[in-house]
Amino acid sequence: MAPALASAKLTLSYPVYASDFDPQNSNFLLVGGGGGEGRTGLGNKIVIDHLPSPRCNTLIRSQTLINTSRKQTVSEVVEINLSQDEDSVTSLAVASSTSSSVIAFAGINSSEKDQAVGKNEHLRSFRLEYPPKRSPDSGSGKDGEAQEYQGQTAPLGRASLFRPSTAPKKETYQRITRLSRPSKINGGQLGAIATGLAPEGEIVLFDAKSNGPMGPWVEARLLLGEGEEAAGVDIVGLDEAEDVPPGTFSVAYCTNYEVHVCRTTLKHNTQPQSQLAYGEPHPDTFSSVKARPKFRSLRFITPHLLLLLQNRPNRQGADLLLLELSPSNQGRIISRKPLHSGINSATALSVTNLAALTPSQSTQHVISVAGLDGSISIHTLEHPFRPPFKSLKLRLHNLLRSIHPLQITSLSFSTFLPPQTPQNSTPPQYIKLASTSIANTVVVHTLPLIPSPPPSKKSPKQRYVLASPGRSDATQMTLSVIISALAIALGAFLLQAFTEIRGGSPEYLGAKGWLNQRVHDYIALPYMFENGTSTAVASISGLSDHASSTSSSIHKQITNTIVDLRDTVSDSAKAAQETLADSPEIAKEAISSALDAASAAASELKEASEAYTDTASQSITSAFSSTTAEASNQYLHIRDLLFRHHNHRRHVDPSNTDVPHMIIHHDDEDGDKLKAGFHRVGQEGAKEAKRFEELSEKEREIWKRKLREAGVWAVDEGEAVLKGVFFGGVAQAVGRVVGG
Repeated sequence: MAPALASAKLTLSYPVYASDFDPQNSNFLLVGGGGGEGRTGLGNKIVIDHLPSPRCNTLIRSQTLINTSRKQTVSEVVEINLSQDEDSVTSLAVASSTSSSVIAFAGINSSEKDQAVGKNEHLRSFRLEYPPKRSPDSGSGKDGEAQEYQGQTAPLGRASLFRPSTAPKKETYQRITRLSRPSKINGGQLGAIATGLAPEGEIVLFDAKSNGPMGPWVEARLLLGEGEEAAGVDIVGLDEAEDVPPGTFSVAYCTNYEVHVCRTTLKHNTQPQSQLAYGEPHPDTFSSVKARPKFRSLRFITPHLLLLLQNRPNRQGADLLLLELSPSNQGRIISRKPLHSGINSATALSVTNLAALTPSQSTQHVISVAGLDGSISIHTLEHPFRPPFKSLKLRLHNLLRSIHPLQITSLSFSTFLPPQTPQNSTPPQYIKLASTSIANTVVVHTLPLIPSPPPSKKSPKQRYVLASPGRSDATQMTLSVIISALAIALGAFLLQAFTEIRGGSPEYLGAKGWLNQRVHDYIALPYMFENGTSTAVASISGLSDHASSTSSSIHKQITNTIVDLRDTVSDSAKAAQETLADSPEIAKEAISSALDAASAAASELKEASEAYTDTASQSITSAFSSTTAEASNQYLHIRDLLFRHHNHRRHVDPSNTDVPHMIIHHDDEDGDKLKAGFHRVGQEGAKEAKRFEELSEKEREIWKRKLREAGVWAVDEGEAVLKGVFFGGVAQAVGRVVGG
């Protein structure tokens, strides 16, 4: 849900069924309702709500004036009651207004007594004078205290336009009252009223500019079928059309399953012919749902585009449909938008137009839909002024939840009048949305507008659109959680990469491979295991283990040879001893045979021993040769090489010059830097190299100081790790120290 809009709420003493804004002054709202004919104890009233500014809202109930000058609170000022002998106000519409008064039409049934004799003057007209302007501080007495109404409420007329009901129980009432905007050509205004609970529904068109419902007031009558009622009616002028007479209006109405359109003019005794524009198709034979969705209301967006509100069967939701009308008034659905899932059924619809300055600009309509759960869904529709309607943008703008505790009965938007002042001196612009309910509540929301595009020197006048509501709390929380999670993941990734590069953890990401060789040599360090060995040393240990395994196999072979030799000699000695007494010649031959066997075993023992020595030396040499190549290719750090040499020098014969030894020397390009590697003594890069033990005391101190400064050796690690290491360029090192 988006952030809350500014709103003012008032609880009246009666259920409210209808509302409408003054089209010329959005500070006044007319509401009406009541408890019906004198049985409930609730009065029948019409209310005018005075809203002086977006921050100061005032209401008048017919006949009650209510001060809502404070942003979050409202209070009653004046109350005017209607007769309790008649029915409540079921529908109303403001026809015209001046700065001092307003003329309105309302649907109010006559008393049951009058209806029983066939007299039901259901259509009423009133002129209501506005109270004098007052400052917010002087607009009322104490909070909640009604003031005496100084203006006049004059009834202009009443009439019975519907055909007399033929039903045994007279329940027909004026369910819908709709008025067109005054014509731009001749100022004519067409009105429409529709029946509710009638045996046969009908729609009556009348001249709304008449001072009262009398004389030749009825313009046309549209008869519906038996049991059918108009779910919604709307009227639009065709002043800008090229192929119609001046003062022509288009009338659209919908029943449960059909949409009809007709054209009429303000000429008496004309009977327009309505034609079917769209019919809801029957469900497929194999569909599990046999019921069809029902139309709830409709509004003209343009003379060629209709907005339809439709409820799905079994309260499974509601949809907004856009119906494009052809020149022959044949319609096709060009867009369908499901409403929020929380709205299982819609009860009211209202639309207002934020007119564009030129026909070439896109136009925005603001749409509000009331749900059965007391919520209001606000949408915006961006569309071109004329067909074809290819770039329609119907979007959800805001969802206002739980606005009323019970069913919403009406919605009405104020009329937006573009400001005539320059953009830089225009105050903030707003439209207002009023909603009423059977819970006696009236709520007015203030919706801010913004210029689109923003004003500039080249285009000082801009059209206005509904301001973005901003992110909802749930959306803001979700975005915050996602951004936080991404930030944590990125931080962990960078930390892992850094620790891998600096040797603080095993390599999982392969971060060292991301660096170029120069940067790698400067900052990369090998990973050290808990036992003090590095990753490279661990690989050497594997090669050493392989050599040890090979040596163990050879050693086992030698041991078996010795055991066989012992057994052979022992057996020969026993045989000689047994035969010595009987036959000296045979004993002599046995001893000779034993000596030959011993000689053969000794030869085998010598060969196995030589094989053991050669294999062990080759395995160790191979391990160090592989490590040397790795060190040469990867330029391993000197500290890593020191620990590698210290842990494995026991496998190497110090006098064996064929086995590579670790040598530390100065860099040829930069004499202040140290380089290390594995070289054979006497090989290029290892000439004039001396073991650490062979260095003089002064030379040892010089090299230890250089190793400390390079950060590859510490005093507390002792000289044991340096033993056996060759140091090259000793004379140059001493010369640099003396020269420095």
